[in-house]
Amino acid sequence: MSLPLFQEVLAPSDCGCPGCDARRCAARSARVGRATTGALMVAVATATTVGGAVQACAAEPAAAAPGPAAAGHTAVQATARQGAVTSRTEIIRHAQHWVDRGVRYSMGSYYEGYRQDCSGFVSMAWGLSGSQWTGSLASYGVRVSKSDLQPGDMLLYHNAANPVNGSHVVLFGGWTDAAHTHYVAYELTPPHAMRRVTPFPYWNHTSGYVAYRSRAVTPGGGQGGGGTPARPAQGAFPGAGVFGPGQHNTYITQLGEMLVQRGGARFYSTGPGPSWGQADQRATAAFQHAQGWRGAEADGIPGPDTWRLLANGTGHDIPAASGGGGTADGVPAFPGRGVFRPGQSNSFVTQLGRQLVKKGFGQHYAVGPGPSWSESDRRNVEAFQRAQGWRGADADGIPGPETWRRLFR
Repeated sequence: MSLPLFQEVLAPSDCGCPGCDARRCAARSARVGRATTGALMVAVATATTVGGAVQACAAEPAAAAPGPAAAGHTAVQATARQGAVTSRTEIIRHAQHWVDRGVRYSMGSYYEGYRQDCSGFVSMAWGLSGSQWTGSLASYGVRVSKSDLQPGDMLLYHNAANPVNGSHVVLFGGWTDAAHTHYVAYELTPPHAMRRVTPFPYWNHTSGYVAYRSRAVTPGGGQGGGGTPARPAQGAFPGAGVFGPGQHNTYITQLGEMLVQRGGARFYSTGPGPSWGQADQRATAAFQHAQGWRGAEADGIPGPDTWRLLANGTGHDIPAASGGGGTADGVPAFPGRGVFRPGQSNSFVTQLGRQLVKKGFGQHYAVGPGPSWSESDRRNVEAFQRAQGWRGADADGIPGPETWRRLFR
């Protein structure tokens, strides 16, 4: 992302706390609004120096040209929420709201009162009074360690020497593996807001990311109204209550990822994801049956023993489906999106890569293809998708059922 343009103005006080920062920004914005009626957008900022470090906040313009968002939605600039979000569940819900609407990345556009870039996205999810940037977001949080990361925290990389060179921020959505090498990231990055499994701490600048928790989040989680419960001890079973119809949380995604690694990919046509579905229950039941369990012990709802075997990588894998598995037109059954993600290594990745080469879309392979999912695989899939005339989210390089069908038909 690029550094926003800021204009230094005289602060009305010497206090550099986030609250005073926000009030100065709001006051400045109001003055600008009265003077710029009819303007497309005016970007103003207030900057203060605290302990030698510059803090800045982007003022809300009086009027702005609507920024692009998902089809059917108008990106109007509304008033930003007042009052920081105190619940991790609400932070993730706000982030998912922009993901669901496919809010497009644009540093010059606003959606629901917040700038459509990475720091505006986090500002929105945390409920800040206006859009911050990577150089000011840290002042609204407290540093936490990797071992203490919880959903709703942010991972921030601010390159103070050259802010336009790689500065970025994402929201942490929960671990996807017991080894804590990958996590669910919510972020606004080109081309649009997304939720994806990401290597810790990020794809690049891996030594520069710092974890922060919003100062407004209440101790113990502030969950309120369901969602992901307060995190149990590392590797511990989160409780049967987080699984089942109507549940939506990061533990369901973690369960699905572990089941995919143990042979359950065929049960997922999409996902795994945070909303409990038939695919999760069927894959869990298949794993339980593989252990020789029957009856209530294989009802498809994970208990402590099911979770322990999956988390520790012990027990028996889900056996391959009998009787083939292809479709009527000869296309092999789609194994599910979960097998095509960073950190995954399986025969389906090899099968995909070989078919891409066969179809003439293997130009990004320096070696391989092989069983470990890589950026080369993703770029080759993206090239194939673009050759179908797809753009945006339809050409993200992650194969879905239709990509798979066209590739193998």
